[in-house]
Parts: sequence; C-alpha cells; structure tokens
Amino acid sequence: MESKHPIFLDFNSTTPVDPAVLEEMIPFFNIHFGNPASITHLPGRYASDAVETARKRVSAFLNCEPGEIIFTSGSTESANMAISGIAEAYKVKGNHIITWATEHPAVLESCSNLLNKGFEVTVLPVNREGLPDLHELNKNIKKETILVAAMLANNETGVIFPIKEISAIVHDHQSLLFCDATQAPGKMRVDVNDLGADLLCISGHKMYGPKGTGALFVRRKNPRVKIAPLLFGGGHENGLRSGSLNVPGIVGMGKAASVCMKRYWDDTSSMSYLRTILEQALTDNGRGYVNGSIKNRIPNTTSICFPGIKAATLLTKIPQIALATGSACSSALPSPSHVLKAMGMSEDECYSSVRFSLGRSTHKDEILTTIATLNSFFDASV
Repeated sequence: MESKHPIFLDFNSTTPVDPAVLEEMIPFFNIHFGNPASITHLPGRYASDAVETARKRVSAFLNCEPGEIIFTSGSTESANMAISGIAEAYKVKGNHIITWATEHPAVLESCSNLLNKGFEVTVLPVNREGLPDLHELNKNIKKETILVAAMLANNETGVIFPIKEISAIVHDHQSLLFCDATQAPGKMRVDVNDLGADLLCISGHKMYGPKGTGALFVRRKNPRVKIAPLLFGGGHENGLRSGSLNVPGIVGMGKAASVCMKRYWDDTSSMSYLRTILEQALTDNGRGYVNGSIKNRIPNTTSICFPGIKAATLLTKIPQIALATGSACSSALPSPSHVLKAMGMSEDECYSSVRFSLGRSTHKDEILTTIATLNSFFDASV
C-alpha cells in the first residue's frame, strides 16, 4: 500500500464523507441506535424523527414534498425500483420503454431484464457530442410507451441531457419520465419540477455523503405515479421498500444535501476554473481532445482522448494520481467504454481516453502537479 495518498481526480466514482456529515451520523451508530419503525418507545421515535428530518432535507434539495422521497441503498437500487416498478404497475397500459445507449448499466440492464418478461425496449442513439436527437424520441414514442429513462449528467463525459425538452415530449404522449440524476448533485441544480421528472434518483456517496444510501423521488400528483415494490416485508417507506432503515446513512444523506445547497456556487465555480486549467494544458498542445459536448456538461468532469496512448498503461505509470479510464473492465479483459462507443468513437479512441473528475477539495497545486506529471509521461513516450 502506498504510504502517501495519491492526488484524487476520480470524484465521479465516489466522494469523501464531509466532516459535518460524519459528525451528524456518528451518534446514530451507538447512542441513538433505535429502530425508526419501533415508535412505541423514545429511542425508536428519536430515530424516526431523524429519518423524517433527513427526508425533509432531501426533499428541499430536490424541490419536492417529503412524502415523495423513498430512501434506498443507492442509485442502482433506485433505478431498478423505478424501471421494474413502473413496468409492473403500468403493464396494463403498455409494454414499451425507451432509453439511450449512454445510460448507466443499472438502467440498461434493468431495461434488458424486462425483455424476458414480454416488454419492448428501444435504446436510442446519441451523436458525437453525447447528446440525443429529440426527433428520434418523437419517432419512437407511442401509446404503448409507459416509461422513458434519461440520465441527467453522464458519469463518463459529464454531458448534460436536455431533460426539460425530453419531459415535454414524454408528457405530450401521456408517458412517464425517470431521470438518473446521480452525478448531478453539487455540480448543477436538481429541481424535479423544473426538470419535469416523474421519478428521479440520487446517491449519497456522489455528494459527500455515505455509501449505501440513496433516494428515489416518486411524484405524487400531476401525475400521481404508482410503482410496484421490489422488496416485501414490513411495509417500510410507504410499502415501497421494506427493510429496516439505514438510519446513520439516511441522516448523513440529509446533511449532505443541505451542505451541497450551501456550497453550490463556491464548489461549482472552483471546479469549473480548475478544470479549465487542466483541460487547456492537456489539449492546447495537440496531445489530446475532449470527448463529448464542451458546452453542455457539468463543471467538474472532462473526458480526454490522447491518441496513440493506452490509457490503462498511463494510469499504471502514474499511480500517484487517481484517475479513471474510459473503459470498464470485466475480469482481466478490458472492454471499450459503452458510452464512448455509443458516441461513435473507435475502439482505439476509447482505449486512449481518460476521465478526470474534480471535487470540492481539489486544489490548484494538485492540478498543476497532474499536468506536469502527464507531460513528463508524454515526453518520455515520444
């Protein structure tokens, strides 16, 4: 194990728990350890009150009602719950679901699983910038379409989908919109009413909260959305997600949402400024170019292709900097990123791409060190 922590530029994978978040969580591990379902006594009621406070904080963050928030273990569970839950609850209306090729595997595999249950799934393409053609959505949506699933901000490229425009089309056809907003908190505003989402998910560990905690927004009016539960048991979370609640995690997620709201302008302006320095230094010399839209993206993320360089080799040679390749690995055999491939990039381009994702703790000296380290590697590779 390295004795010195590397420069961390992989904040889209996870974030550290904010100190203020951790401080609020700690008492619920051993002092206030009551079960919020056990409201016949004071410890249980105290835990229940803490959960409801967190629910109010998350609902304020998303601009919805507290009763529209269902706590989950994270966005993977939330996406499964939303897609499978809508499919089951609305199968009398139709059996068609639409999504895009650049969605997270939690969405794509949830949709794929429904193919074995008699559902029809349309996976729409994106252009070279990673953006959708809304004419394609208009062409493919039909009366049997019960759900459209669209990611707000892509986890690999940071590209932002036009969710408001997608929502308008979806609702014109009396369908529902599920939005995976996992990468958006702390990097852009996430207002479910402004976006027009009927269901939306976020995850605690992407917003300086704890791992293993997430939230699913399910609209209760205009329209009132119904989903079938995936888990059965004690009827927790209004019968939609049975199982004892992760009180420390939920408390932490609520606090993380509040901190994100307070720090929004400072965090986004700092990350945008530092990303510009990084991006210009690594692309102005012609060694690399940005993958995806430069205009429509969150402020902390850049995916850069370095032609002629194997990204996996690069990351191995510079262990002092924590980065991510544009590839997902299955066992020992690397596969090109499905996101970059969907954008029309060649396998060589995919294997030569690196994702840089900055966080609220990223400092300018870390960016300058990263630039110098990469330039040294490139010079040595010539």
